[in-house]
Amino acid sequence: MVKKEEYIRKPEWLKIKLNTNENYKYLKKMMKEKELHTVCEEAKCPNIHECWAIRKTATFMILGDVCTRACRFCAVKTGLPTELDWLEPERVAESVKKMGLKHVVITQVARDDLKDGGASVFAETVRAIRRQNPFCSIEVLPTDFVGVYESLQTLMESKPDILCHNIETVKRLTKRVRARATYERSLKFLSWAKEINPNIPTKSSLMIGVGETREEIIESMDDLRSHNVDIMTIGQYLRPTKQHLKVEKYYRPEEFSELRKIALEKGFKHCESGPLVRTSYHADEQVNAARQNK
Repeated sequence: MVKKEEYIRKPEWLKIKLNTNENYKYLKKMMKEKELHTVCEEAKCPNIHECWAIRKTATFMILGDVCTRACRFCAVKTGLPTELDWLEPERVAESVKKMGLKHVVITQVARDDLKDGGASVFAETVRAIRRQNPFCSIEVLPTDFVGVYESLQTLMESKPDILCHNIETVKRLTKRVRARATYERSLKFLSWAKEINPNIPTKSSLMIGVGETREEIIESMDDLRSHNVDIMTIGQYLRPTKQHLKVEKYYRPEEFSELRKIALEKGFKHCESGPLVRTSYHADEQVNAARQNK
């Protein structure tokens, strides 16, 4: 007889308040009309109602909505992507202008089917936003471009205000959690970004609750600092479907506070740490805090 899989009950502090006010409806309608995708929807982000309804912010996901990788924590669909849409950068820029954003986050699906991993479209998106929104700061969250230095260089030459690339989990669990990516390559990628342009801040994120130890979390902090990463975010892993990795532990808010304190002591200019924290959660505040601590 097969033993039924055991689940840990979600704690009270992870309950999310839904809010579908006019801002939420407006953004949802606009994304549909512009044929744009957001990681907020595709990855089932728990903060979508706060960001869309209250803060009126969104993280745009470019290069389609089909990823060439199948990471075991991510809800974005996997398969064979469609052709490139060279009109997408202008549509994203127009949407940023309509929303009146002061800070925008642009991420992407992995496009390992493309020679440059989508870096050229990504760079054009940054330039398009800059042309239409000269006072908006731009944060980019690319894949590792399969470790191709020239692809990262293409993106960095568009001069984003901040480069983010996530290690996602600790070294020991990387192979089980992520698809095709390696821990060492992600660290090298972050190091390359600093090498190409030392003036652009770098950022990385760690999701916890997939079986890591406290010691491994701290080791990851040290690894990021040794590669000159400026900002770190730490959040709780939430299982998007039963086909994804199960949650091994729900960390308490006070544990996140302790990890934030340790990260700042390690030398990070800013650390956002909490149960519902995600890479782009309050991203504008993260950048401003890091600048003040520079």
